[in-house]
Parts: sequence; C-alpha cells; structure tokens
Amino acid sequence: MMWKNREDMQESPYIPLGPFKLRLPFIHYRFEWPDYVQGLLLCAVDLAAIPLMTELLGMPFEVALAVVMLNGLLYLTHHLLGDPVVPGWITPAIPLIMTYVSTFPEGNERVYALIGFQLTLGLFSILLGVTGMAKKVVSLVPPALKSGIIMGAGFAAVISVFQVGGRFESFPWTISIAIGIAFYLIFSQHFQQLKLRNKFWMFFSKLGIFPIIALAIILAPIFREAPWPKIEWGISKPDFATLWNEYTVFGLGFPPLMMFLTGLPTVLATYIVLFGDVLQSKALVDEAAENRKDEKIDYNPNRAHLIFGGRNALMSILGPDVTMCGPMWAAMQVVIVERFKEGKKAMNSIFGGSGSFRWGTNTGLLLLPIVSLVQPILGVALALTLLIQGYVSVKIGILEARSQRDLGIAGVTGAVLATKGATWAFAVGILLCLLIYGKRFFIGENDQTFTKDNRETDLKNVS
Repeated sequence: MMWKNREDMQESPYIPLGPFKLRLPFIHYRFEWPDYVQGLLLCAVDLAAIPLMTELLGMPFEVALAVVMLNGLLYLTHHLLGDPVVPGWITPAIPLIMTYVSTFPEGNERVYALIGFQLTLGLFSILLGVTGMAKKVVSLVPPALKSGIIMGAGFAAVISVFQVGGRFESFPWTISIAIGIAFYLIFSQHFQQLKLRNKFWMFFSKLGIFPIIALAIILAPIFREAPWPKIEWGISKPDFATLWNEYTVFGLGFPPLMMFLTGLPTVLATYIVLFGDVLQSKALVDEAAENRKDEKIDYNPNRAHLIFGGRNALMSILGPDVTMCGPMWAAMQVVIVERFKEGKKAMNSIFGGSGSFRWGTNTGLLLLPIVSLVQPILGVALALTLLIQGYVSVKIGILEARSQRDLGIAGVTGAVLATKGATWAFAVGILLCLLIYGKRFFIGENDQTFTKDNRETDLKNVS
C-alpha cells in the first residue's frame, strides 16, 4: 500500500505515463468508504440522462442504460490518470445540444448528428490539450458574446423544462416542491448560516441533491404524477447489442462530412461553456490545496482536456450521449473538497475521495433495486438538474459581461441561442459586437457596471 508512505507536502504515489499519472485503488490511494456509499445512492443522477436519450433518439430504456454505464466507466479515467476531480456531464450545454439535435429528423439522421457533434467536440478538446491553446481560444471571444452564450445556455435549460410538452407538465407538483427545497438548500443565505450552526444540517448539505431525489420518489406517487416504484432484484440488464447495431457507427456507418460542418457553431458554444467548468475545477482544487498542505495536488488543465476530450471521442463511437462528457460534476466536487478539508483522517487523499465516489456510482448502476427505485422519477431528476444549472448559468453569464452594453448584447444573443440555436446566436452576437464596438470588437468596454470591476480598478490604482 504505497499510499501509506506518502510524506507531507508530497503528491500521492503514481506511475508516470507521459502526461498522465496512473493511480490505482488500495495501492496508490486509500479507498474511502463514505464516498463509495454516497456514490451508490447518487447514481440516480447519472440515470437521469436516460429520459433525454429516450425522447431525442427513441432509445429503449435498456439501450440508454447501456450508454449511461459506458459513460460511467469512462468517469473513472479522470482520477486514474491524475485529474483530481469528480467528472460529470457538460450540464449547462445539454439544452444547446438538445436544440441542435432536434433540428434533424428522428432516426438515423439525428443519431448521425449527435455522433458528428460529440466526435468533433472530443477531437477539438484533445487538440487544445496537446497544444495548450485552450485559454487563448476562449480569450478571443468578446466578453459580450461569451456572456450571451452562457446566459443562453441557462435560458434554454429553463425553457426545456417549462415549454409545452416539457417535464413540468408531467410533474408540476413534484417539480415545484422539489425545486423550491433544492434552491433553499443550495442557494439561500439562511441555510448557509443554519448549517454552520448545526452539525446535522452540515451533514445533510453534504448529501448534495440526493435527499431531494429521495423526496421526489415519494411526492410523485402521492400527487399521482408517477407510479410507486416496483423494486426489482438482481443485476441491471443494459442492451449493448441493440446500442451498437442501431445507434453507433458499427451498425449505421460513419456520418457524412456535412454532419461535422453543421455542428461547428454548437461545438464552439459548448466549448465556451465547458471551459468555464475547467476554470471552476481549478478554483475548487486550489481551494482544497490551500486548506490541506499535507498533499500536493497537481491539477493540469491540458491533461484534463486530453481526458474529457478522449472520453467524448470514445463515446461518440461506442455510445453517443446527449449529456456529453464534462470535466467536472460541480455539486459533488464541492462535497468531496469539503470532506477533504476536514483533514487526513477524514480523507487521506483527494484522489481517494473522487475515485471512491465514482467506483460507487458504477456499482450502483449495476444494482437493479437502485435502478428500479428511481426509474419512475428520472424526468424529475433531470428537470431539477436543468433548473439548478439554469440558475447558475444565468448568474455566471451576467458576471462575464463588463458593461451595460455587454449585457444588452448578451441578452439578445442568449435569447436567440435558446430559441434558434448556436449558429444564429453567433451570427447575431458577432453582428451586434461589430455594430456597437467596431474596432474594439475583441475588447468591448468596461463601464464599472459591476462591483467586481470597481474592486479590480481600485486595486490597479493602489498598485
């Protein structure tokens, strides 16, 4: 057990593999049972991807389950190869992908569109990881346009829940009650103060959205919006044969070149959102490292790009996925970091926490009792995820703007993105930036709209 020999201020033991650092459970890191058990329960969130694939691609439940399980296995590559995060979906971009894919007729053409989109995103991310150009690419996007893309992703997330035929019509009471409690637990100042005063609420907050999903399992049948779950025993039965024969390049062949070209604007919009997750990952890892000096944590954005880029490229071939393969599950990364900050006895290494959690979710996906328990309310779980992400995306998008003119451009661009898709949004956003800023297209202006900008200016004046 090499992990026992780690000295303070050193990295956890690993096997060098070029840009990667291989770490195996029980050998290079201590297996953390609390995080593993939590993962068993929170595989319900991973399963929430199933309604998307059944609606957009017409996949049977067992075929969509196969996609979720493949994605789950690839989640393990992050901590195994040296990325100290809990990976997840590209949640803010899900509505963008849904809108893009929906422009194609249901059937083979729609599947081709998804394959082309995910493969392009994967190869683009790998290229940026190899060259180290990720930050430069995003810096070339004007702040107003960047703000509009992120805000538009938030608008689209909320619209997808409340539009005619959306999930709110199927679960109005369950979603209303569950999202109200979720917003209180996650965003309210009152609850933040409450958990600091009470150990029970502190523990409760670390469970993420699992208590809310558990509540939805009870609420939906009470309001007759879903049947009571029928618990089945045994091992889940994903249908890999149908997946590979009817929904991948093995059965359908390779998409035509046009499918790759038409997806480029949406790929760029998705990457802008995705890059925000990379920055957030680094911030959370830096926070963990600041509080725990005993473990040196190496977070490398280029390595992260190689891993999630590789995941997307592989999934486009093995099982195209509407949720995409993102660099971080923000809610669970916060939970892991908070437990890591409690000290070495609580969590020996951050790789032990993130890795054990993802081993737990993979185990949960295999257990039919857990899958059958949450199956009736997967639409609610997805709606909660989209609404929470919508709130966060709009907030982050607004803060990307640097002036009132930026906000105006962003609002229009975001609205076009949510209703017409990424191609129209880029066209409108670029045109507005040219008309309003002219030669200052890439710079825009900073009119001190936000206090954060005022503070930055004050600091520069002082220095």
